[in-house]
Order: sequence, then structure tokens, then C-alpha cells
Amino acid sequence: MPEICRFFGIIIMMFADDHNPPHFHVRYGDYEAIITIEKGIVKGLMPRNALKQIFRWMDLHKQDLMDNWTRLHNGEEPKQIAPLK
Repeated sequence: MPEICRFFGIIIMMFADDHNPPHFHVRYGDYEAIITIEKGIVKGLMPRNALKQIFRWMDLHKQDLMDNWTRLHNGEEPKQIAPLK
């Protein structure tokens, strides 16, 4: 799994062979979710506090996430994205 960011125990990943719409995968402890980049639709379970942090991070890095989605689908490696601090 290509990990692109990690913060507060939250792991963000993207896969090269994933389907549209553009999205990323999240793990936090035993929880897993998929979140679309443009609309923020969540599939899966995630604690509310972790989800707040994920959306805060996503709002700061939407363009970076879209760039990584494009890179992966062009056969390139994704770039690491800065974590929340």
C-alpha cells in the first residue's frame, strides 16, 4: 500500500489501480474508510474525532491529493504529503 501521509495514528494511502472517483484510503487502529477527494464522501467506519482531523488535512491538501491520483494513474510514484501538526 502506498502510504502518502501519517499523523496522529492516521494512515493515508492511495493505490495505482483504484477506480474512480478519485479517493484515498484511511486506517486508524481497527478502523478503515475510503474518502472521495472532491465530495468528501466516506465509505466505512471512522471515529468522529479522527474524521475531523482527516477532513482538516484533506482541505489543506486537496490539490496534492488530486496530483497524486493523476501520478498513480500515469504509472508514477505518489509524493508524500505533509501531515497535520
